[in-house]
Amino acid sequence: MFVVDTNVLIYGADKDCPEHIRCRELLMLFRAQKIPWYLTWGIVYEFLRVVTHPRVLSRPFTHEQAWAFIDSLFASPSLGILTETDRHRHVAADVFAEVSGITGNLVFDAHTAILMRENGIRTIYTRDTDFNRFPFLDAVDPVTINR
Repeated sequence: MFVVDTNVLIYGADKDCPEHIRCRELLMLFRAQKIPWYLTWGIVYEFLRVVTHPRVLSRPFTHEQAWAFIDSLFASPSLGILTETDRHRHVAADVFAEVSGITGNLVFDAHTAILMRENGIRTIYTRDTDFNRFPFLDAVDPVTINR
């Protein structure tokens, strides 16, 4: 079980990215496998925000194109969405106590990390090195792992 972070989705969708081919290959592999893999709604919405933003991509997606990409991921029977449980506030309090300096943009990553911890998932495929700040996670860079 693992989570796929926003940046992997963006690189897998954006053909202009140098990481596109590798991330696209991995997403295709994940979609076809039986091993459960996860996104969060925050990751989905962040993907939609980034790929449709004209100041981020030179050729931004329309909202229809962006949603079609997300829909293609949801066609995978092994894809799930991590959501908060009744323990969420307690797990969040523990993480904020254990990991110093969770402020600003790191709060969004902390939410993903908290959801992962509360749902018993340790691995996240991401190029975001901020996830290395959470000692209970294994951040895997999809571009540098062995093929």
